[in-house]
Amino acid sequence: MQRRHCLSWIAATAALCAATPTWAQPDWPSKPIRFVLSQPAGSGPDAVARLIGNELGTRLGQPIIVDNKPGGQNAIGAQAAARSPADGYTFYFTTAAALVTNPFLFKSLPYDPRKDFTSVGMVGVVPFAVSVHPGSPFHTLADLVAYAKANPGKLAVANEGPRTFGGLVTLFLAKQTGIEVNAIPYTSVGAGISDAVGGQLGVLVSDVPAVMPMVKAGRLRVLAVTSAERVAGLEAIPTVKEATVPDFDFSGWMGLVAPSGTPAAIVARVNRELDAVLSQPELAAKIRTIGPIVSGAGSPGDMDGMLARERQHWVKLTRDAGIQPE
Repeated sequence: MQRRHCLSWIAATAALCAATPTWAQPDWPSKPIRFVLSQPAGSGPDAVARLIGNELGTRLGQPIIVDNKPGGQNAIGAQAAARSPADGYTFYFTTAAALVTNPFLFKSLPYDPRKDFTSVGMVGVVPFAVSVHPGSPFHTLADLVAYAKANPGKLAVANEGPRTFGGLVTLFLAKQTGIEVNAIPYTSVGAGISDAVGGQLGVLVSDVPAVMPMVKAGRLRVLAVTSAERVAGLEAIPTVKEATVPDFDFSGWMGLVAPSGTPAAIVARVNRELDAVLSQPELAAKIRTIGPIVSGAGSPGDMDGMLARERQHWVKLTRDAGIQPE
């Protein structure tokens, strides 16, 4: 009897040890952590990721390395992150395109936006901007719309392509203002900005973080932002909602996710530290000057809810616009 109890205790202890993952030990993190990005170095998401990574790495006691893997409409970076070990040393610094809009635009993706990642926390909302060269005759969005209505199809509007977030914003802006534009796709937002600054383009639609440096330098002028509220650093610039379309509200976002299967304790720890970082007034102010609107990380569950709502929203938008996956 005594031997049977002893064997039962040993079996139970062995089972508990087997079920207790090694990450529960207090040695995480014991090496540098990687943030995978689908955007190139020097982009808005890259700048934000590096700011956050520096602070987060200090709090976690290990450096955070930003690993830029641009291309493939975000697929290259997303796939790389999804296929990384779920050990708490790789995170995907994502945007709305990779996890929300891509499934509605492409029939086949080398990653599953719903199954391959677990939410960690939000970073911020990313408004888009309608920008022109400082010498442009358009001084308001109403000027632009009036010209486009009088000259159907003649207004050149640059973005990163029809199957990007910027391309979708351009489509919905044209649709809701009743104008026809000549959409010019660029392989990168940087190339579009260069041509806009050089005066080769009529209008550029891009995320605020991408154009903010040129706006601050006086080399681009913003006519309107696409968010529901005005943007810090561009307080004098009206929203599209204020300027022309009462219900217009299209913004991207940045967030942090981990490969599915990443231990819950690590996800919870990174979420807490991320929220603490975003709650620092000085850092939040720096991020806002780049473009994103920050208001804390929320919980992983909050991010899950946001993703579900966004996906429902884009189902309707793409269906109403007649967009089919290719």
